[in-house]
Amino acid sequence: MSKILGSPRSLAILIICLGVVAASVLGGALGSAFGLGFFASSLPAIQLPAEKVTDGFDTPVGKWDVMNTMITTWLAMLVLILISLRIRSKLNDVPGRLQSLFEVAMEFFLSLCEQIAGKEKARKFFPLVFTIFIFIIVANWMGILPGFGTVGRIAGPEEIAHHHDAHGYHDPALEDSSHGSKESKPKAHGAHGDDHGSHLDSVKLHVFQDYEGIPIAALSPGSLQEELTFAEYEEKHGDIGAGKRAGHLVPFLRSANTDLNMSLAIALVAMIMVHFWGFSILGFLGHAGKFISFKSGPIGFFVGILELISEFGRVISFTFRLFGNIFAGEVLLMAMAFLLPFIGILPFLGLELFVGLIQAFVFSMLTLVFAAMASVSHDDGDHH
Repeated sequence: MSKILGSPRSLAILIICLGVVAASVLGGALGSAFGLGFFASSLPAIQLPAEKVTDGFDTPVGKWDVMNTMITTWLAMLVLILISLRIRSKLNDVPGRLQSLFEVAMEFFLSLCEQIAGKEKARKFFPLVFTIFIFIIVANWMGILPGFGTVGRIAGPEEIAHHHDAHGYHDPALEDSSHGSKESKPKAHGAHGDDHGSHLDSVKLHVFQDYEGIPIAALSPGSLQEELTFAEYEEKHGDIGAGKRAGHLVPFLRSANTDLNMSLAIALVAMIMVHFWGFSILGFLGHAGKFISFKSGPIGFFVGILELISEFGRVISFTFRLFGNIFAGEVLLMAMAFLLPFIGILPFLGLELFVGLIQAFVFSMLTLVFAAMASVSHDDGDHH
């Protein structure tokens, strides 16, 4: 301690760190309880489904909208394509740093495939196993970049009410602008209407700065203007002040694996390929005989049915393991950034990097193990 106090540089760093910590505590949601909270920002509206960024186009199977997790999936694919093209264009007998990194990763996974499935089968399993790993890890790590979950469009009260199953709600601010003055118009039928119920009354709306009608906002420290409920919004007839707009932020970018559809899609691809390899290596009867067999009598038949059910259980396990861990991590980062601006998320960024790596590795390794098991007949003594 005496060394720190005796060094002007160390003392200045200590004072700056303590100042940042104090500003974060007093300026965040914790400080707002004491009338401070000058760095406070809105806590994003957390939703399980992916949010619609913009209307898409009609297809023969229905309307196809552009979702925020869809955009990040495309970005993750673009990053991997650009990296692969970069490595391919710079291939050399004396590898550079990027080529060396991927060579080490590929050799590691190829070695694992050979140890678990044998050299002959490893070449079949390796492409999918490694592809799953690098895609999940890139998609997971992209989710902690600046701008993810904090920049997006503003969803108005009508859209928010629709998400809460209040389909007949009409924004009084829009009605006022299209039907004249507020005094000559009856109160908008909204949160207090009988057909909507009272569940909307307590739903909070965030007030954002409206930049000349551009419905784009960012949840940066100090961006919180104020909050009000649907009931308070209707009491004001949507008049919350000039240059302000009420609603929720719908981020343009959201981590791809926080969408249950994405983790389910990867799980389905993995399990379909597992059974494809089982049929191609053992033959149709050899692989199907694991699930439908009368050789061992009724007991063998029911054991096969149980194994068939377990295959569906693997898809569910795959899906919710990846989705649950990544979604929980995103919610944790949002909450800490809300409670302690600037410093709240710092300890958890490293944790999210680790969790993203572990989840990618676990998903790919389970795919490899299931593929190795599917390619071995029950009659083989090495199956166990």
